[in-house]
Amino acid sequence: MSLGPTAVDMYLPALPSLAAGLGTDLGRVQLTLATFFAGLSIGQLFWGPLADRYGRRPALLFGLALFTLSSAACAMATSVDALIVMRFFQAVGSSCGMVVVLAIVRDCFPPEGAARMLSRLMLIMGVAPVFAPLLGGQVLAWFGWRAIFWFVTIAGAACLVSIAVQLKETRPEHTHVPKDLFAVIAGFGTILTHRRFVGYALTRGSAYGGMFALITGSPFVFIEFFGVPPQYFGWVFGAAAATMIAASQLNGPLLKRFTPEHLLARTMVVTVTAGLLLVSAALLFSGFGLWGLLAIMIPQLFYSGTLGLVQPLAASQAMAPFGARAGAASSMFGCLSFLMAALASSSVSFFHNGTVLPMTGTIAAAGVLAFLAHHFLASPRAEDKVATAAH
Repeated sequence: MSLGPTAVDMYLPALPSLAAGLGTDLGRVQLTLATFFAGLSIGQLFWGPLADRYGRRPALLFGLALFTLSSAACAMATSVDALIVMRFFQAVGSSCGMVVVLAIVRDCFPPEGAARMLSRLMLIMGVAPVFAPLLGGQVLAWFGWRAIFWFVTIAGAACLVSIAVQLKETRPEHTHVPKDLFAVIAGFGTILTHRRFVGYALTRGSAYGGMFALITGSPFVFIEFFGVPPQYFGWVFGAAAATMIAASQLNGPLLKRFTPEHLLARTMVVTVTAGLLLVSAALLFSGFGLWGLLAIMIPQLFYSGTLGLVQPLAASQAMAPFGARAGAASSMFGCLSFLMAALASSSVSFFHNGTVLPMTGTIAAAGVLAFLAHHFLASPRAEDKVATAAH
């Protein structure tokens, strides 16, 4: 599950060097991130049905093989266009872990147990955003940017061997899957008509769009704008990931006092508030050097912390109604989520203007959209509003 974040975060410190090495500009190189997120979104549409039909284990093995081969191709890319294409296939391969792991959790746990288990997985997956930029910065300093992709290739191969040797099949024996493509598409349509499912997916996707805006914009903001050395970039970026990990571990204790829905509603208030404070700080203090950096990082840490709660809560609530179709539901959940991430990343690249506003403004917009999606689509109160309006 952590291969996707590792493939994203480890090469972030290398973006300026990568642009110089391939003879292009930073805005063009940022498209390798937007393409990766698009691959994550599209790839997840396929792994769920494959996991439902053929099993969780075969889907993971095929996806990991694709990830490993495309990572090696990234390491050998000679142009930014080739890298953009290979990053897409790398993302499609890594998306298998995000989809199939959710389906495995749904196979083995009820909703509240799934929320707790996903919080544990957040702890594991969250190690990548903390340590990957640090490791990437050191690998870059010693061996250059291509070595980062070779490292990820080795990691993918190790996961492939581990899954092949250790993972047992968890798909329920009674799982019924469609026989043809049109039935699969119709199944996706059924899932998309579940209003609260769409609401939770957009809540999670919009909120996480803010994190992916940070991922896309932070190399410029921290390294180019505020002058943080590339080898120390990981410490600055890793602080946000560490906050997210720490917050994810609060889910267990908090779920003993609140229902998942009530906890998510309260979290959304913090998310949208932190996003608005972040863009305000960028407008007022970005020109104050180190103090400007701190003014931006503080609300960013609060925003990132809420994501540690949003991910397991929204995922467990969205997946709860879908037992036999857990793989397809997981695919659609991930697709909608990472579609929002791709839009956020593209927004940062498109509006790149040499200031911190493209990143911070996108994060604030993502927080607002997440709040609205939860309030008007996912929340049980939204059903009352719809019923009242219909009446």
